[in-house]
Amino acid sequence: MIDLKALAHSCGFYTAADMDPKTLKFMSDVRSMCAADRCRSYGKSWSCPPACGELEYWEEKASHYSKGLILQTVGDREDSYDFEAMMEVSEENKRQFLAFTDALKKEGLDFLAMSAGACTICPQCTYPDAPCRFPEKLYPSMEACGLFVSGVCKDNGVPYYYGEEKIAYTCCLLYN
Repeated sequence: MIDLKALAHSCGFYTAADMDPKTLKFMSDVRSMCAADRCRSYGKSWSCPPACGELEYWEEKASHYSKGLILQTVGDREDSYDFEAMMEVSEENKRQFLAFTDALKKEGLDFLAMSAGACTICPQCTYPDAPCRFPEKLYPSMEACGLFVSGVCKDNGVPYYYGEEKIAYTCCLLYN
């Protein structure tokens, strides 16, 4: 079997830590935060609610996997208002995540992956008027699936906060 942690690090992830899928709690409170539309993607993307599926769907899918990884991209920022750095690190995370999942597909690994943030592959998502242009690259965020990311990190002994001058984006992978 492929060394998933080594692969994750070769794709540029700062963190690739073991995660127990049994620690995942799919919560309606998190989904309610999505509905508040702070990120402006609710109801506008195939990767976000309501298009990405109900909590029960994700909970059922996750129940088929016995192992997991928490993946993080961590970058520098001047302060908590450094929006430009946040966007750069977010885009870096998305590139790393797609490189990682593409490599897993080439290896034939059966997996369930959840990203950080809404899909940004297309400048304008086709939702709800047409099918996704790139369904093979469509991964909902952990939050869209109802996961409280800092709680998932805490429950698995992985840092979530790296200090005022750092920003972290967290994804996860479930596999057997």
